[in-house]
Amino acid sequence: MSRTAYVTDLKTLQGECTANYLRLTRLLGELDAGEIREVELLRGGRRLGALCIEVLEQAPYTTIARVSQQGVLDQMIETPRMRVHLYHDVRMAEVTDFQRQRHFHGRYRYPNARMHQPDEKLQLNRFLGEWLEYGLAHGHSVDLPELP
Repeated sequence: MSRTAYVTDLKTLQGECTANYLRLTRLLGELDAGEIREVELLRGGRRLGALCIEVLEQAPYTTIARVSQQGVLDQMIETPRMRVHLYHDVRMAEVTDFQRQRHFHGRYRYPNARMHQPDEKLQLNRFLGEWLEYGLAHGHSVDLPELP
């Protein structure tokens, strides 16, 4: 049985990046370069860690942020960390670096040396969306009285 090649779904990828832009701008608020927003992640009264969003660079049309998680498992496993570019002119946010791997392609042949999935770029942006959505739904900002 032959497998059909994966075709990048640009509409879905753009939709995910647009939704992530909205989520990130809600969480970031008015942060400037060098500032960090820490959102405690809670579930059932238990602290699960913190979602940290740091503004690395800021320009009129773009912002580069680092999104990471800190928590009780930091000593045992490498916690998620990604770099996200926010494009203000088109209102999109795209993952450009994940766990020190950069420049993801729209599709990959599978199998490959790095074991990326054929739709790795879409999956990373979906993961960011789920992560940010959890922070918005169950998080408590340490430096703000309430998330916007």
